[in-house]
Amino acid sequence: MQRLFVGFRPPLMVREALRRTMGGIPGARWQSDDQLHVTLRFIGEVAPHVADDIALALAAIRFPPFEVAVEGVGAFDKRGRTNAVWAGIRPRDAATALHKKVDQALVRIGLASEHRAYLPHVTLARMGGSAGAPDRWLADHAGLAIPAFPVTHFLLFESRLGSEGASYDAIERYALTG
Repeated sequence: MQRLFVGFRPPLMVREALRRTMGGIPGARWQSDDQLHVTLRFIGEVAPHVADDIALALAAIRFPPFEVAVEGVGAFDKRGRTNAVWAGIRPRDAATALHKKVDQALVRIGLASEHRAYLPHVTLARMGGSAGAPDRWLADHAGLAIPAFPVTHFLLFESRLGSEGASYDAIERYALTG
């Protein structure tokens, strides 16, 4: 079985700027440079033959390159407890439209549609039960603004879970054209 997702990575300069914001929340598990990405669609665990079908379906997507910027920060909560802090992606329209294209391509090969609302973001830290409150960090970085960058391709990633968290390997690259 392979654990897969689709996304794109900000360029090095953007990732370095994001890494400079990391720190100041006790117990937070800050992401490494290799983990910084924008998820377009989480797929989950699939058999190798399904992974091949996914790769072919994604190769058929036609979508023009676009620009986005990193703007603002936020947090995700689960049952009233913060479980992640993130940096936002603006404008959202193009990333959201590409997310829909990816989702439609995967539905056509038999995968279930994504039912969660889509919010393009870069996860910066995961928060376990022992992590401190992120309120101060969120206030300190509320005005985060990193200049726009072009998105010229997206990637199919394999995610491997380990004791140090997840590691991600790009296994396919798809150019945005048209």
